[in-house]
Amino acid sequence: MTLPTVSQSPRDPAFVQDPYPAYDRMRALGPLVWWEEYGRAMAVSHALVGQLLRDRRFGREDPAPVPPPARLVPFYAVERNSMLEREPPAHTRLRSLVLRAFTSRRIAGLAPEIAALSHTLIDRFERPEIDLLPAFAERLPVIVIARLLGVPDEMADQLLAWSHAMVAMYQARRDRAVEDAAVAATEAFGAYLSDLIAERQKAPRDDLLSHLIAAEAEGERLSRDELIATVILLLNAGHEATVHALGNGVKALLEARATLVLREAPEKVAEEILRFDPPLHLFMRFAYEDVEIAGHPIRRGEQVGLLLAAAGRDPEAYADPHSFQPEREGPTHHALGAGIHFCVGAPLARLEVATALPILFDRHPDLHLASPPRYADRYHFHGLERLDVHLV
Repeated sequence: MTLPTVSQSPRDPAFVQDPYPAYDRMRALGPLVWWEEYGRAMAVSHALVGQLLRDRRFGREDPAPVPPPARLVPFYAVERNSMLEREPPAHTRLRSLVLRAFTSRRIAGLAPEIAALSHTLIDRFERPEIDLLPAFAERLPVIVIARLLGVPDEMADQLLAWSHAMVAMYQARRDRAVEDAAVAATEAFGAYLSDLIAERQKAPRDDLLSHLIAAEAEGERLSRDELIATVILLLNAGHEATVHALGNGVKALLEARATLVLREAPEKVAEEILRFDPPLHLFMRFAYEDVEIAGHPIRRGEQVGLLLAAAGRDPEAYADPHSFQPEREGPTHHALGAGIHFCVGAPLARLEVATALPILFDRHPDLHLASPPRYADRYHFHGLERLDVHLV
């Protein structure tokens, strides 16, 4: 079976601003299409994306890895120890150790601190017109995850810079300059964390880093390299996605005139934000054996793309999928993944969105857009480059 082919540059300005018409065109061709620019099959339906997220014949770890160029070794050395890039049994061990420290009880206990920080950031708004991204959406999640881990608040700007440089490696705009910046950020980030880990080993505190160091399962603990990779993953993933969820969420709420629902059902609003305009649009998986998917053969070692955002707008799963409806009924979205790689930080991301946005609109009920928001050229991610608003 020959898959229907779609040609669509992920950097085309129209696609960057609104990729959903392209996803509709893909989905109209079937649940699995060939995206020419990526040279890979892409799952576009809600049902197939969900199936592949849970299918253990697919995973994140390359079954036939090729050594990276020498100049990229520092970056991939960290990635190799990340639980996001591992499969069982290594993934099972790493995730088990992390979850012993990153507990749901610990996350739920952050609600008062998230609320207090939201008020503090809003108190610092200096003008009636601001860019809400650097003033609020970026600051909140990076400070929250830094405090959780035990990293000083004053490191927030540096953490943002390192994170932006590293996650650019997964974006369509990747080039030599991006690669060099990512390696430099990886080395600096790793050196900083190595020193911080040494401090916590000598003098533990009641923070997530100390608990990660102490976490033990069946006599095993995280090695220093695994600790560094885990903290980098938690910091990068723990704020990058939430930044975009907050920004995209404010945009969606204002354009849909749905801010009043925040007071009544903030958790439902958070879920609809993630379905409607998720921060991550594309997630790759390797095939671990020859399989047939949607009538198409996939060979061992081939990558298949899972279009999470296309799944969230599938009319077979959601009525009127292109409308923002916080009170809608429907299946669980896939914006945070599913299966063994379901986002470990999902409870924190949901809590931040459901806590911070009601406070923002309570404090500034007349908040409105000052100019049309524009998305940044960061695919596979989908987030705004600016969010200019009037507060009154």
